[in-house]
Amino acid sequence: MAEENKKHSVTMDSRSRVSISGVLDVLSFDEDSIVADTVDGAVVLRGHELHINSIDLDKGELMADGAFTGFGYEDAPAEKQSLFGRIFR
Repeated sequence: MAEENKKHSVTMDSRSRVSISGVLDVLSFDEDSIVADTVDGAVVLRGHELHINSIDLDKGELMADGAFTGFGYEDAPAEKQSLFGRIFR
């Protein structure tokens, strides 16, 4: 990701569309959750019928839609810690 694209933001529109910048990778996703690694740590989006519309890791952008019920951040992931270890502390 280019140096100027290292800013992170989350924009939610009517709890049905989310745009995230500063995305480094998508760690997991299904219809109930999306877990993305960002420059500010892992963000977990929760809801129902979630779909990733587009992702561009070169630009660090992710767009998703569905019925979002919440989102939260995890602390910066520890080295060599499993995905489940990061999610279920």
